[in-house]
Amino acid sequence: MPARPKSGAPENPGDPRAAGHTLEGSDAFVRSGKVRDLFEIEHNLLLVASDRLSAFDVVLPTPIPDKGRVLTGLSRFWFAETSDLIHNHLMSTSPESLPWKFTDEAGKRDLRGRMMICRKANVLPVEIIVRGYLAGSGWKEYQKTGSICGIELPPGLRESDQLRQPIFTPSTKAEAGHDQNISFDEMVKLVGGEIAERVRDVALDVYRRGADDAEEAGILLADTKFEMGTSVDTGELMLIDELMTPDSSRFWDAEKYEPGRPQDSYDKQPVRDWLETLDWDKTYPGPELPPEIVADTRRRYVTAFERITTASFERYLKEDVIAR
Repeated sequence: MPARPKSGAPENPGDPRAAGHTLEGSDAFVRSGKVRDLFEIEHNLLLVASDRLSAFDVVLPTPIPDKGRVLTGLSRFWFAETSDLIHNHLMSTSPESLPWKFTDEAGKRDLRGRMMICRKANVLPVEIIVRGYLAGSGWKEYQKTGSICGIELPPGLRESDQLRQPIFTPSTKAEAGHDQNISFDEMVKLVGGEIAERVRDVALDVYRRGADDAEEAGILLADTKFEMGTSVDTGELMLIDELMTPDSSRFWDAEKYEPGRPQDSYDKQPVRDWLETLDWDKTYPGPELPPEIVADTRRRYVTAFERITTASFERYLKEDVIAR
């Protein structure tokens, strides 16, 4: 069997290497990221979303129950909702599609709801970010320069203000440390002008679709980050990885929205806030999370799932369907 994720990362309950199966063929494990474990399945890839949680670029020792299923379920929902705008890498979400012989039903049960079988892609070397509101690193950059990624913004904007139009603000993919915002011209140097323009246009379209759908559920999509790549088979541009989840987006409650301050988010903000109260240098290893912080964080993730999809998360857990 392939090696487990690097030491210190909480174990994934859906990790196929511990899911009671016999793998046909050679080792399938490719790598573990902060949240996802990646496996090669014949000519395709298997992405398994764990319950691991990272903060300040450190994977914490305490998982958030069902977090991986929220990320997978929401990604599935958005891939379907945006498929008319751009192709995506999702092929199947069923354990029965895997070329493995499970020794018991527990293996399938552990994977169900948190796995995606995906087409392979040549990943673009940039993070695709669209902002509709002024927050996070965009707010910090605006305070210093009056612009974000070379895009001049009106003076006098407040934190969390809505922008006149969504803006496309790519960033680098840092191997270590934080990603760095870059201008569109810098992105052109990395991927070429034709692809950069296509990525920018479709990214804005995907954001607008997501923002409109989320607003109907009483949620503001402040900004979102996603990835694109080109199919190794056809060369077509595709959405990959995850799409408009609490890990990759800022979701704000529309009823509580108040510009001029940070907003309450449907994400891991309770974890960040609690960590900021500690005497911790934000390096590995991170501290164990208290039960109340874990419960609050899980509640926020599940709430985002249910409000955006209008589906029952309990039914998703039991039946692996996104429905009431």
